[in-house]
Amino acid sequence: MDLKNISADEALQRLVHGNAAYLCAKTGSGDISPEKRKAACEHGQQPYAVIVSCSDSRVIPESIFGAGIGELFVIRVAGNVIDDHQLGSIEYAAEHLGIRLIVVLGHDRCGAVDAAINHDPEGYIKFITDEIRLAIGDEKDDYKACCLNVKRSVGLIEESFCIHREEEHGLKVMGAMYRLESGRVEFDI
Repeated sequence: MDLKNISADEALQRLVHGNAAYLCAKTGSGDISPEKRKAACEHGQQPYAVIVSCSDSRVIPESIFGAGIGELFVIRVAGNVIDDHQLGSIEYAAEHLGIRLIVVLGHDRCGAVDAAINHDPEGYIKFITDEIRLAIGDEKDDYKACCLNVKRSVGLIEESFCIHREEEHGLKVMGAMYRLESGRVEFDI
């Protein structure tokens, strides 16, 4: 199936169906075959969605959405925070790859959010926790804080001039939360 330039709504339906299959899967369902690798190498990538996700090793976007090689443009950073590097990657995906759906995928029990709530880290981690603190304010409830953090990242993406310019072409930006225990993704938080 040609995934180039599919609409945001079609991309979202692929993610929803992939997550539904993942909920009862025992192994991955995305195509990672040698043939798929060869085709992606020869013809380039055609991802249908950008997923901005936490670096947490329990959150694997390709598995969560049943995607294989070349299907998702995944950007991973602890706490799914947004800075100029992530915005540049998102702009590239929207402008040059024709992706119409951008999902910021947070998750419950996020260690970066916990660090922002309960600790005062030093070093480079502080850059991440400072961003999260801007999002969550005084919120102490883990899940609510995780949701607020996702919403801030969505807002930063939507405020980007280049991303905003792409909205006229059907671009959609949305937040989602992944539940670690069940594997379920809740969209449009």
